[in-house]
Amino acid sequence: MRVPKYYTQKVRIQELIRDAAPGTMLPTERELAERFDTSRTTVRQALAELVAEGRLDRVQGRGTFVAPPKIVHLRQLTSFSEDLAGLATRSDVLALSEEEADAAVAAHLRVEPGAAVHRVERVRRVGDEPLAHETAFLRGPLPDLASELAARGSLYRTLREAYGIVPAGVQDDVETALASPDEARVLETDVGLPLLLVHRTAWDAAGTIVEWTRSAFRGDRFRFRARAGEAPGEPRVPSPG
Repeated sequence: MRVPKYYTQKVRIQELIRDAAPGTMLPTERELAERFDTSRTTVRQALAELVAEGRLDRVQGRGTFVAPPKIVHLRQLTSFSEDLAGLATRSDVLALSEEEADAAVAAHLRVEPGAAVHRVERVRRVGDEPLAHETAFLRGPLPDLASELAARGSLYRTLREAYGIVPAGVQDDVETALASPDEARVLETDVGLPLLLVHRTAWDAAGTIVEWTRSAFRGDRFRFRARAGEAPGEPRVPSPG
């Protein structure tokens, strides 16, 4: 099998940055091309792929830098803010409304088309960096949801404390996608950036569907970890409640 030229240079750059601290500036494209005895076009393609993978950050007018490590997101029966406890997370609410369920939403929530559901659209951030665009659909009467959510921040905490709704099980369906112009605008990144698209369905102890959520995570900043059972030497993660 023939290995593309840029891939060889990509491997060399990976070796170059292997032990480098986040924020370390790389040599210029010309300097790398001279070091590896190749063309700037080849180096540029290798750098572009490493940027797309989240290994490098490119700052217009300044240069290319080693990116911070990806955030490991352990999916649990908890919300984004609870999963990433210890990090400075926040959510910006873009829209919150009560509307009639269309056919797709009705099918996922197992309600009749036209039934009243709540739609919550948010941008999830760590620090000031937008990392996920989330749209949640919730069934059932949830009076004063906007104020209850504003008081608590976490959607799952709001469901538990304000409405007595506790997810007992979830199913996450994960696929890849490329950022559309609208998604790129919300996530403040480039069109075509790889995304991790997660569709979550959650149900309560009675088996009633309580949530269907579409979350688009930046593929250059997130890595998901799935686990069955307890890892040796690690404390048990308590269930919410």
